[in-house]
Amino acid sequence: MSGEVLSQDEIENLMNIMTMSDKKDKPAPTNGIDGTSGGGLSSRAGISGMSNQIVSSGGEWTHQEKITQYDWKRPERVGKDQMKTLQTLHEGFGRKFAADLSAMLRTIVEVKLTSVSQLTYSEFIFSLDNPTCFNLLRADPLEGNIILDINPSILYPMIDRLLGGGREGTMMARRPLTEIELRLVSRITSLFLKELKHAWENVMELDFSVIQVESNPQLIQIVPPNEVVVLLCFEVALIEVRGIINLCIPYNSFERIAGKLTTNAWNAYGAKKQATPQSIKKISKSIRNMHVHLKVKLADATIQMHQLLNLRVGDVICTQKNVATPLLISVEGIPKYWGKAGTYRGYSAIQIESTIEDPTEIIAQE
Repeated sequence: MSGEVLSQDEIENLMNIMTMSDKKDKPAPTNGIDGTSGGGLSSRAGISGMSNQIVSSGGEWTHQEKITQYDWKRPERVGKDQMKTLQTLHEGFGRKFAADLSAMLRTIVEVKLTSVSQLTYSEFIFSLDNPTCFNLLRADPLEGNIILDINPSILYPMIDRLLGGGREGTMMARRPLTEIELRLVSRITSLFLKELKHAWENVMELDFSVIQVESNPQLIQIVPPNEVVVLLCFEVALIEVRGIINLCIPYNSFERIAGKLTTNAWNAYGAKKQATPQSIKKISKSIRNMHVHLKVKLADATIQMHQLLNLRVGDVICTQKNVATPLLISVEGIPKYWGKAGTYRGYSAIQIESTIEDPTEIIAQE
């Protein structure tokens, strides 16, 4: 058998034979495990798949659960407490990113954190589509780089929506992004990084930036293939389309701040102070004189192109909107009030009649 490599089953069979011969040759111990006096585990207890045999005070053999298999190729370097903190941190991020993305795309978007897992960098890379939108990020002052991958199944519907597309389905293109599409995608990634920065503020101030965008994920290797990474998967639902956004953080990037990701530290960082009358007065004074953009939507109309080209001064465009119907008033692009048009001291004016409680319903209707 010299020169050959034994399989796992052959090793287990040999160990079982050794165990049976030991039981025949040795008297049953009364105080410990495998004849030891201290009650410790024998060296065989570390073999995967073997039963951990123990002896009761009456000298009868009983069996415990099988030892859990340990994969030496995938050591769990990030503790459960830190994984829980990362999950809590990015669940809140997903809700805020969904709200901002809904406002940008002018439709309801849902973003949900589906999993937080540890795996090797090679496993993460080979699980991605090719081509895809593979963003190489820098997060100062953290070491190394971070990966943001946006799956094409959800990326192209978002691009279509930014270009004025409607509710109809979009064919997913199997090609790298064009220059125009990359410019549009940069708006989405900038929004993602802005909210990600806010989410990490309770831990530390991070400055995110996009270094490189690739379509083939196998062209970039930021860490060795067997290096442990933390993968956060976000499921994005847009109208009737769903897709995945992956955020890959190598362990060496946040290794030196791992102590800040414990539950106790997170509670201390995340504790919010109660607003005092002085702070409320100070903030109110600061924003009182700020200028905001207010827009009133009078009506919608559809005409043919030749009619548009023939329009002249004095022509009248007819709409289907009743003059008594309330007008939509938006503040900084967000629906806020319903109002009525009129005049005031010789100026065109809008009178506010009611407040919009849920702007997302108005966005969805448009």
